[in-house]
Amino acid sequence: MAIATVNPANGETLKTFDALGPEETERRVAAAAAAFRHHRTTGFAERSQLLLRAAELLDDDCDDIARTMTTEMGKPLAAARAEAAKCAKAMRWYARNAERLLADEHPPEAEVKDAGASYARVHYRPLGVILAVMPWNFPLWQVVRFAAPALMAGNVGLLKHASNVPQTALYLEDLFRRAGFPEGCFQTLLVGSDAVESLLRDPRIAAATLTGSEPAGRSVAAIAGDEVKKTVLELGGSDPYVVMPSADVARAIRTAVTARVQNNGQSCIAAKRFIVHADVYDAFAERFTALMTGLTVGDPMEESTDVGPLATERGRADLEELVDDAVRRGATALCGARRPPAPADLSRGWYYEPTVLADVTPAMRIHHEEAFGPVAVLYRVRDLDEAIEVANDSPFGLSSNVWTRDEDEQRRFVRDMEAGGVFFNGMTASHPALPFGGVKRSGYGRELAGHGIREFCNATTVWHAAEPDRGRS
Repeated sequence: MAIATVNPANGETLKTFDALGPEETERRVAAAAAAFRHHRTTGFAERSQLLLRAAELLDDDCDDIARTMTTEMGKPLAAARAEAAKCAKAMRWYARNAERLLADEHPPEAEVKDAGASYARVHYRPLGVILAVMPWNFPLWQVVRFAAPALMAGNVGLLKHASNVPQTALYLEDLFRRAGFPEGCFQTLLVGSDAVESLLRDPRIAAATLTGSEPAGRSVAAIAGDEVKKTVLELGGSDPYVVMPSADVARAIRTAVTARVQNNGQSCIAAKRFIVHADVYDAFAERFTALMTGLTVGDPMEESTDVGPLATERGRADLEELVDDAVRRGATALCGARRPPAPADLSRGWYYEPTVLADVTPAMRIHHEEAFGPVAVLYRVRDLDEAIEVANDSPFGLSSNVWTRDEDEQRRFVRDMEAGGVFFNGMTASHPALPFGGVKRSGYGRELAGHGIREFCNATTVWHAAEPDRGRS
């Protein structure tokens, strides 16, 4: 894929970039290694001041960077502004909490004594240069939720961003530079995916984090494993959205629409499989379909737009293949399942109508594959056991949404749901204070909260020998 800004609303190529050559890539890796030698010795107060300044600058830049994100990948402008604000919030959260999260841990005195020590503690030290391979769907947030904790821990970052969001990638490097982070602390590498292996094998790069597709995750994990380097992977998701009879069904329906079409449906943690108890299925399906049909599809720069274009032409084609396969095999399209009728303002963009599919079976690809776009799949289930069974019948396990006010049912879902999160009576969302990540083919490791900042730290055991008991002379 060319490194270029291509407006998904009209298919127009706005700006292209040359990939970095080997000499410039080497210079940047060397600069990162040099920066780490200094940055690791700075204190939390100094790092916090720099990160808080980055948050202030991001607030000032909010409108401009939001327009850049919308131009590059098509998210509605209001959502892009919200993404920028969320990034500033995360920066402030880590700036204020990193020292507490990485404070030395002290075992109980009896355990220290049993270990033959007079004193022992666990001390967290940064690993070094971290390579971040990031996707286009949340082009600012995906990077900041790595960069903020990594920089606060004393690590430095090299960003290989998706090739269709180069201006956002360059903005991030510039943001941290303007905030005062020394040269080399955070750099963008405009390179293709073919450069990732050589970067991963470079001994100056200590670890890697990737958010993206399952094939990309497999590749990075295999290379890093061969080099014995730490990785954190956040891959695909096909999150269940379970609605039980005790739920506030009206609110569950309204939230379901947002949960499915957020970011034009291109979110790993968007609800995708709607598993509804038979007692409330018909009411849910009717109203949910009506609300999905009523969404405004259009220019993402317009404030009235609910759903913009998909980010890439290939992405729309992949989504169409999934829907067409399901319909061909007997699924019922309750709405959508097509490109919008072709007025001039939509015909050149990569738009797809909000879609609801019912009567989906395991024989259909969409039952097991992730639908990365505004397509919802409905399932009718008889009881709690079947709801859990259908929810877990997926290769993914990123997060989950469950609507029930029954405490016994809530305990069952917490115990049995195969996911990195269980969100009751609301939709899944990431927050700096809560760990984020998945199980199964959704990846491993955690971002955010204390779990995320410690992923790229060396938990160092510090042990002092007990003085020998010399007895009485």
